[in-house]
Amino acid sequence: MRSARLLEMMLRLQGSPGVTAQNLADELGVSVRTVYRDVGALSAAGVPVWTESGPGGGIRLLDGWQSRLSGLTRPETAALMLLGVPALAAELGVEVDAARSKLLGTMPVPLRSTAQLWRDRVHVDAPGWFSEPGGTEHLPAVATGVLEGRRLRVRYRRGGTDGTRILDPLGLVAKAGVWYLVAARGRQILSYRVGRIAGAAVLDDAAHRPDDFDLAAWWSASAREFDRAIRTFACTVRLSPSAWRRLPKIIGAGAAGIDPGEPDAEGWVRAELMLEGEDVAVDQFLALGGDVEVLAPASLRASLWAAADRLARLNAP
Repeated sequence: MRSARLLEMMLRLQGSPGVTAQNLADELGVSVRTVYRDVGALSAAGVPVWTESGPGGGIRLLDGWQSRLSGLTRPETAALMLLGVPALAAELGVEVDAARSKLLGTMPVPLRSTAQLWRDRVHVDAPGWFSEPGGTEHLPAVATGVLEGRRLRVRYRRGGTDGTRILDPLGLVAKAGVWYLVAARGRQILSYRVGRIAGAAVLDDAAHRPDDFDLAAWWSASAREFDRAIRTFACTVRLSPSAWRRLPKIIGAGAAGIDPGEPDAEGWVRAELMLEGEDVAVDQFLALGGDVEVLAPASLRASLWAAADRLARLNAP
């Protein structure tokens, strides 16, 4: 969108000795003509931008000029990263409204109206349906340890018992409305569900953070490994074209990421699947109705038949 491009251009020019129109065009993915039109729009909005031709010239801002995107407090600056997810910001103890008002007030008029439009008409609801948020009592303390790079002493509930751990916090992840702390304990990097933390204290000791640690990459790899680890039940099925299309939504994209056999005369395919267990497989295949046939193991075929028979008898007309 043009408003986003204008803001990006202004921030790119701020503090720069000058940038050629061609370089700006390449960075923004537009034509040189569009760059000059955008320069005119910024100028009309009161931004002191000007161009200088010849060697060493380019597009620049008036020396010493800074946009008014300042005056934000540290918590408000953090809030800018969460303006679209106010529920998560509230759980972190971050005040969003003040940051949003300051941001809108400092924008050039053309950008302000578009930002307000997005605020009024786009809402991000991160948690899944029918899930209740909870267990965020200690999230602000955990977040403090993460952001300030200080060790945490947490009391963690697992398997009905509590245990105290000293952790080097590395990051926070919000997955479907549930918060997870990613932290190092000794040489291991693990994830801890924040809702299971019964107590958290931020220590004075600096946390150790590996120089090459990438939170997003670690979480993605960890999620894939967890998905593989829990899928230990092998089964063979025949699936109708409809079932094959719906399979990723029923059993998950990871479990469905296999190559099926060639379709038979009816268009059905044979697939070898790895699922979490026989009971889980029965529930998942019931959702496919008459579009799935279990070929192996025999125990799963019998369990699915029994479940379908109970369902049919309970709902007989």
